[in-house]
Amino acid sequence: MGVVEEKSIDNAWDELLNRLQALVGKRPADLNAVLFLIGVQELGSGPKRFSKEAKQDLMHIAVCRVLSLSGYYNLEGYDKDGWPVWSLAKAIPHNDLLAQEIFLKQHVIQYFESLLV
Repeated sequence: MGVVEEKSIDNAWDELLNRLQALVGKRPADLNAVLFLIGVQELGSGPKRFSKEAKQDLMHIAVCRVLSLSGYYNLEGYDKDGWPVWSLAKAIPHNDLLAQEIFLKQHVIQYFESLLV
């Protein structure tokens, strides 16, 4: 990945955080906070208090949902509690932590762009 591409991702990410701040009233602190918001949105139960385990599950839902945009996960259905169940469709590329974070950010940005279409 080139420096220019990484900078454009950083700019798009910052713009996304600004839009989320305007929407929810608070700027998300990091990628995990944005993934949590996506998980809550995808669960569809609205804002409420979640246990630590449920928060981790929500972040997993978010990762599956955003990576489904590139065919990495498929939605299989919903469990008895109404939580989405995802299956891995193809292997996720193995990268270092920075590259993984950039990969996820690209997909999160794409997710929000797809909502605006």
